[in-house]
Amino acid sequence: MTDPISGRLTGIGVGPGPAGYLPLAALAALRSADLIYIPRARGADLSVALQCLEGVEFDRSRLREIEFNMDPDRQVLQEHYAQLGQQLAAQLRAGQQLVYLTIGDALTYSTYGYVLAAVRDLYPQCDCVTLPGITSYAAAAAALEWPLGVGKERTLILPCPEDAATLRTEIESHDIVVLMKVGARLPWVLDLLREMDIARHCCFARRIGLEGEVLASDLSSLDAAEASGYLAVLLIRKTAQVQRHRPPASLKGSA
Repeated sequence: MTDPISGRLTGIGVGPGPAGYLPLAALAALRSADLIYIPRARGADLSVALQCLEGVEFDRSRLREIEFNMDPDRQVLQEHYAQLGQQLAAQLRAGQQLVYLTIGDALTYSTYGYVLAAVRDLYPQCDCVTLPGITSYAAAAAALEWPLGVGKERTLILPCPEDAATLRTEIESHDIVVLMKVGARLPWVLDLLREMDIARHCCFARRIGLEGEVLASDLSSLDAAEASGYLAVLLIRKTAQVQRHRPPASLKGSA
């Protein structure tokens, strides 16, 4: 049971990319919020989440930036999210309506999951709502008309492994692999796909709908140096997609 004076924390995924990728429920939450927390990557001039809201009407005076902290030191990260959790919990107890924005789906490889856990630990009875968003791989599949699964195909979603042998094993044991958090590993990932002779079945997307967008439906000649960067996802298909319709040539003369 929630505290009668409690506020509400709403987690919202925006984008990735086009501003139109926003559910109506998320738009209503944005417009009714007292404060809207928006993460910005350390060293970046502008929050990508805010870019994904370009053209969307809401009170921007309610925005509060949070520097996106992904320090490899686990203790530093724990302290960061503990402090943020304390801040949000205090505001919720005071009855404020809070929104936390993130890119893509709020609970798919998102910092919002850490924030939500920290708030729940400090204020177990708080009113929290998470609105589902569009994942980066769903947006990439739509942009490239690339089915994420057909029939009984098995699809694996994972952060990029640290070595080619591990990734090869995952590809060989699944029909489709959605590869996230590729980053600087892209050169050897592309080399592996070409070595396995499956690069032509795979696709790559980076910064969908934003400046610097890269969309590639055949990775046979993709330049890793030009494509590498943040907000990237790679879709791997082990074999060519099975065509379940009759090709046009076989329909001639059938009328």
